[in-house]
Amino acid sequence: MSTEAQHTDDGIGPPRVVIADDQALVRTGFRMILAADGIDVVGEATDGEEAVAVARRTLPDVVLMDIRMPGTDGLEATRRILGPDSPSTPPRVIILTTYDLDQYVYGALAVGASGFLLKDVTPEHLSAAVRLVRSGDALLAPSITRRLVERFAMPTGRTTTMHRDLSTLTRRELEVLESLARGLSNAELAARFHLSEATVKTHVTHILAKLQLRDRAQAVIAAYETGLITPGSLETPSAG
Repeated sequence: MSTEAQHTDDGIGPPRVVIADDQALVRTGFRMILAADGIDVVGEATDGEEAVAVARRTLPDVVLMDIRMPGTDGLEATRRILGPDSPSTPPRVIILTTYDLDQYVYGALAVGASGFLLKDVTPEHLSAAVRLVRSGDALLAPSITRRLVERFAMPTGRTTTMHRDLSTLTRRELEVLESLARGLSNAELAARFHLSEATVKTHVTHILAKLQLRDRAQAVIAAYETGLITPGSLETPSAG
């Protein structure tokens, strides 16, 4: 494997993936599943420290990151991979966990991870998740996102004042952010607001830029933490 691998972000060619997990059987299984679907596994790591080193050396598109590893855990490794010293086009990080209500998962999303998968994921879902995240989307099932936020983001009874940064968004951008945070895909957003997907992508890009967010995963968290959406609010908003 070349140490001079070049990261590409144009969407051409198979995704390039690093697998970080302390269990050899998990790494082997994931590698075989991804390889069978034409996805390149360019590196593996047994702990967070090695994951950071391998990611910096191979410049993958996606890192599959176990959250609980000896030494440097997945949360710290994610923070370092996506931190100030990251490449100009850093990889997307998908958190791997055995538990769908893991406090570390919310922390990883907050530092820039693009979503998470349970380790019992099906082969088809694993490959689809890698391709989805490589394309720039976030891997966040609405039901799981709600449970994470309700448990870890906002204690019950707390009154939250909307962050002043939301004042920079237009009315339509606020509507898009609210619906995005409820788990709607670009196609569903386009249908809801009677827009083209290209226009929806433009709105999402503007939202991320104005709020200085890395991706849709952080936008979901911001929508809850600023009070735009409150935990337990399950109704789908109208297009207005």
